Amino acid sequence: MSKMISIAGKADWLNEPSLQSLLAVLSSGGEEARIVGGAVRNTLLNQTVSDIDIATTCLPQMTIERATSAGFKAIPTGIDHGTITVVSYGKPYEVTSLRADVSTNGRHAEVAFGRDWLVDAQRRDFSINALYADADGTITDLVGGIADIESQTLRFIGDPEQRIREDYLRILRFFRFFAWYGKGRPESEGLKACARLKDGLAQLSAERTWSELKKLFAAPDPSRALLWMRQAGVLTAVLPESEKWGIDTIHGLVDTEQDLRWEVDPILRLASIVPPDAGRIAEMAARLKLSNSERERLENWADTTLPAAEISETGFAKKLYRSNVQGMEDRLRLAIVSARAQAMADNGAMMRAGLLSKQLDYIADYNRPKFPLSGGDIVAASGLKGPAIGQIQRQLEEEWVNSGFALDRDALLARIPEIAATE
Repeated sequence: MSKMISIAGKADWLNEPSLQSLLAVLSSGGEEARIVGGAVRNTLLNQTVSDIDIATTCLPQMTIERATSAGFKAIPTGIDHGTITVVSYGKPYEVTSLRADVSTNGRHAEVAFGRDWLVDAQRRDFSINALYADADGTITDLVGGIADIESQTLRFIGDPEQRIREDYLRILRFFRFFAWYGKGRPESEGLKACARLKDGLAQLSAERTWSELKKLFAAPDPSRALLWMRQAGVLTAVLPESEKWGIDTIHGLVDTEQDLRWEVDPILRLASIVPPDAGRIAEMAARLKLSNSERERLENWADTTLPAAEISETGFAKKLYRSNVQGMEDRLRLAIVSARAQAMADNGAMMRAGLLSKQLDYIADYNRPKFPLSGGDIVAASGLKGPAIGQIQRQLEEEWVNSGFALDRDALLARIPEIAATE
């Protein structure tokens, strides 16, 4: 049974001329067009709306013809599945014809286009993603999505096992959407189906798996979702590195982010639930096809060791010069989380957290000092060539670092003849 409400007055984006013009073009002559999915869902949840998708009774070719006749640009980005990207007044919208899945195999679904809004709703994954809004904001809810939004329940449309077998990515999407929009315990039938069918996750591409995990880690508080993923055996299936390491740190990390106003950082959250083992990190990065920058960041984190919390500022500066700065920052943040977690029972841990926080503040304003001499300077001052130049440079740089970066260019040049005499 449908429940009719409106988002008029709640959605500034609804009044954009680019959207209203496109909806009007697609809704003339007996056809219909409505906003669908995330824009409607997020408006009802008072969350940010980024992309606005449209569903229409227009067939794909008709969408193209109507859009181009109105002066819009139409790009057949997914025409086989009925999706046309229409650029209206410079803003892109994904427009998809109403459809039913004839057969499904992961991302490769064979579809049939139609005019039945209920059939279109029933092929979608979760009830909260199957809400439609007319141009005036009136919502059409054919699968109970509004009630699920009100109770913050994430529920598969239809039989959960069937929906998962259509595309095993829906297991990860179940937990990702739960992290963003759910509360309490996940819906039991959906949770059981995810647990039973978790072996199907092995069929997914690395790119799809990591994309979903990264979106989950970006949720305001993914800790409950990760807990239920672990309970269902799903987390071990996609992140076996976390199995013996545990996910307890994620709770403290989220609390610390909120208390200290740290930005949400999906990569740091991932680091918090896997062991700092460079070999295992490399294997994980290869399996999930992380980007080079993501892999390097995690490997640097794994390879970095923290100095004592009580180290002097000069001592910390020396350590930082010899370290990867991002790796040190990530280590410090997780060490602060750990110290804060221990502080309730250990006064020393609170003091340690304060000292570590000072080191983190130091990094925020850190500019890596530049060694004042070049190889050419050493050649000119010593008259030597070959490997000796590198050896002299390394010795001088060590002396410069040990001086707290105080030795200037002239003082270092003055040392070269003495060092060269021993080569």
